[in-house]
Formats: sequence, C-alpha cells, structure tokens
Amino acid sequence: MPELRITDAVDVAIVALMLWAALAWLRRARARIALAGVAIAAGAYLLARQLELQMTVWILQGFFAVLVLVLVVVFQEDLRRLFEQIAVWGLRRKPQAAPPDAVDALVGTVRALVAQRTGALFVIPGREPLDRHVAGGIPLGGLVSEPLLLSLFDPHSPGHDGAVAIEGDRVMRFAVHLPLSTDHAQLGRGGTRHAAALGLAERADALCIVVSEERGTVSIACDGRLRTLAGPELLAREIRRFLADRGPRPAERRSRMTLVLRRWPEALLAVGASAGLWLLLVPGSTVGQFERKVPVEVDNLPPGYAIESVEPTEVEVVFQGRRRDAYLALQQARLAVKVDALLVQLGRRSFDVGPEHVEHPEGLQPLSVTPTRIKLNVVQTGAVSSRPPRRRG
Repeated sequence: MPELRITDAVDVAIVALMLWAALAWLRRARARIALAGVAIAAGAYLLARQLELQMTVWILQGFFAVLVLVLVVVFQEDLRRLFEQIAVWGLRRKPQAAPPDAVDALVGTVRALVAQRTGALFVIPGREPLDRHVAGGIPLGGLVSEPLLLSLFDPHSPGHDGAVAIEGDRVMRFAVHLPLSTDHAQLGRGGTRHAAALGLAERADALCIVVSEERGTVSIACDGRLRTLAGPELLAREIRRFLADRGPRPAERRSRMTLVLRRWPEALLAVGASAGLWLLLVPGSTVGQFERKVPVEVDNLPPGYAIESVEPTEVEVVFQGRRRDAYLALQQARLAVKVDALLVQLGRRSFDVGPEHVEHPEGLQPLSVTPTRIKLNVVQTGAVSSRPPRRRG
C-alpha cells in the first residue's frame, strides 16, 4: 500500500469534489444515457488492455479521441452553462430574505390570479446574478403588495406578458424577458411562461412561479426541474424552503449537508473514483526501488553431471523503475537469476552473480543481488567428456 501524505489526502479530496460536481452537472444536463454509453466503452477498453487485445485497444483509443469532439458538440450548451457558473462563482451573493408579509402578499396574489385565470410569471433570485440570463424589464423598486402585483399582470397592462422579479420585500423589475427552455419532456402541455420559467431555472438558481391562464394551475421551476403544485396553498412552503436553502449561513450549511446525505451514492462514487485515480496515476508514475525474491536457475550444465542442490535457491534483487510498470511486470513477467554452470566440469562449484545475471522485463533495472555467490552441489552421473567445455545457447 503506497504511503498517503497529507497533501495526497487533500489532492484526493479536491478531485473527489470535482468529480461530484461533474456528476451533479451530468444529472442536470440530462446526459445520463450518454454517460452510461461512455462508461460501457471505457470498461470495454480497460478489459481489452487487460487481455492484451491490441487491435481492440487501438480501435477504442481512436473512438475516444473522436468521442471528445462529439461530446463537446452535443453538449456545448450545457458546457457553456457550466463554465458560466464557474466564472461567476465568486459573484454569488446572499439573497435578501423576504419578510412574512411579502410572502403572504405573493401567495395571495397567486391565489387571486388562479381564480381569475390570469397568467403570471414571478422570479425570486437565488445566489447567482441573473443579469446575463434575462433581458429587458422596467425598474420599479416598490414594496411587495397584492394590489401592486395584480396591477402588473392586468391584461391591459403593457408589461403583463413578462416576468416580475422580486427580491426581499421589493418588486425590482417587471416585464422581464427570460430565456426559453427546449426540454419538451418536462414542459408537456405548458406554454411560453412555463418554457421561460424552466429556461431560467436551467441556467440559474432562481425560483420561478408560473400561473397558467388555460388550466388555472400553479407550477414552480427550480434547479432545472418544473413541477405543478397541488394548490396555491402549498406555494408559501416552497418559497420559504427556497429562501431557507439559499439564506443565512447556518441554513446554508444544513442545506449542503442535506444535499450530501441525499446524494450519498454520487459522493461515494466520486471518492472511490478519486482514490482509484490516485492509486493508478500518482504512486504508479513515480520511480522507486523495491526488493523481490528471485529464484536461481542453472544453465549450461555439462553432460554427465547432475545438480544435487543450489545454495541459496533464491536471492534478494533490488529493482528500480516506475511503480506502475513494476506492478504490472512483476505480476505477468518471469524473473530469474541465471547461473552459467559450464565450468563445473573443470571443478568449479561457486559462481558470482550480479545485476547482469538477472532475467527481467523491460522497464525495470536490477541494481543489486544479495547474496552475490551461488554454490552448486554437483554429482557425476556418467562419463565426462575430456574436450574443453563449450557454451550452449
């Protein structure tokens, strides 16, 4: 087991967080089917390498080279959103908490709009700035009240087709234009307001509230998901939950801990993958020295002689090389210390051995052999040739 330093633990933790964020992004990017296909191809590639299927490995390597370009093209919009979120990470802010009166006024307005079958769209920003996602809008800055909100969505008002942005107890802007979603699976029978609400929820951490004039229903969009509430009375709970999750720091810490507990399989997968990558890449890429017991083998024993014993039968060899290469080579390759016994017929019984006598795979370098002298106990089994010894092999 490689030694794990504090810096290595920090390294593993950072990569695990990055992998966890990537998995969370893939969930929101609706790329799970594509991810499953990539995982199957990666598993086939690793299996082909293990079985030394050279042609299959070569084809899969070319496939992955093309796959990178394909993924960039297919998921370019999702990647753009990801990098935008990274770019504005330092610009995140704490949203203004809405007082109970403002929440009650908003819920009362929604209930009245549902009864009137009047369409409406409200936006409550989260921590991320919305300026890069929205367009237009008329600044207002008025206190949230039911009469004000109802007047903004009066069918005769020129700005009733846009969204109303609410921060804290203030109506910041109205007649705001939002980006439209193309997720038809979630939109279903929803109209333009639903597409606008989901479009913003896919790009930012805002809460969007939609009142449908056709069906008289209330829907909310948040974290890239659109769902219809059973009734307006559930809206107050959803608003307070949203503000609590993105509100003061203690609530934020509880929210993040809840998020970790809710998505523990992804977190566990990220930690395991990070640790596996560390074991595969970091210790394996460093050059180190390690010992291995290697058997002694006798070659070129002249005819008429037999080996009774070899002392010792194994020696300690110190190798140098990359740990990954060493592990693979020592698992698959054959190691031996070769003793040339040709001079046995001249009476020689002790032989010196060194690194040059070690049979080893490529990528490893033998540095030393201990002990350096091998003794052969030999008996004569028949007639011995009187001619000078000749080396075989």
